[in-house]
Amino acid sequence: MNGMRTAALMAALIMLFALLGQALGGEQGMIIAFLFAVMLNFGSYWFSASIVLKMYRAKEVSHAEAPELVEMVDRLRQKAGLPMPRVYVIPSDQPNAFATGRNPANSAVAVTNGIVRLLTKEELEGVIAHELAHIQNRDILTGSIAATIAAAITMLARFALFFGGGDRDRGSAFSAILMMILAPLAAMLIQMAISRSREFAADRDGALICGNPRALASALQRLQSGSERIAMAGSPATAHMFIVNPFAGSMRGIQNLFSTHPSTEKRVQRLMDMRL
Repeated sequence: MNGMRTAALMAALIMLFALLGQALGGEQGMIIAFLFAVMLNFGSYWFSASIVLKMYRAKEVSHAEAPELVEMVDRLRQKAGLPMPRVYVIPSDQPNAFATGRNPANSAVAVTNGIVRLLTKEELEGVIAHELAHIQNRDILTGSIAATIAAAITMLARFALFFGGGDRDRGSAFSAILMMILAPLAAMLIQMAISRSREFAADRDGALICGNPRALASALQRLQSGSERIAMAGSPATAHMFIVNPFAGSMRGIQNLFSTHPSTEKRVQRLMDMRL
């Protein structure tokens, strides 16, 4: 179901891009904007792992430095059938974690000092399994494609607002301007919906990897509480990478539309309903 949802959302992004191109009234500007966005996001996809790890001052650890953590990652990645990722520790008291890397062979799992101190062994295994599920499902690639299309839509809309126009009657011109304003907002919402869908999938698959959905559910509850109490220094643009949003805290009502993560309550409920 999550796979179908992601595919439908990706198709919606592509359709939105095509509609905006039509509103602009030509193919040349659309192609230029799209190619430029692809180039930018290709570079981001290729180098994003090192950029994000440096941003959070993550330090790669060896077995000698963190034997229990490295052994845990190694044991779980074998269950998932994955190559051994690099293991990093982030010097932050906020309990959190993320995975990155352009493919399973070039992946990394990063955890904060705070999460290692806060969680039990079983809960930490659930979190590591969740991050390995992201690697297994190639969610970084999915996110990069979504970002490429969403960025192309935004760039094309800006191009259209400044240079668009042409010979249109008043009604069609108004519709085009409205499309140029609303399309980037719609693209952002769709991109965030894709991120939320992949979080549900990683919860499910992570629970299957570790074999303990209740431990992952308990971890999510404790991480949500910890992320609300302890600040994380970093960029909100990276929020979607973490297992819980490190910046927004608890989001309810209309704010959920702009959240990169599903509500913790919904995630916990789905995990508690799993039967292994």
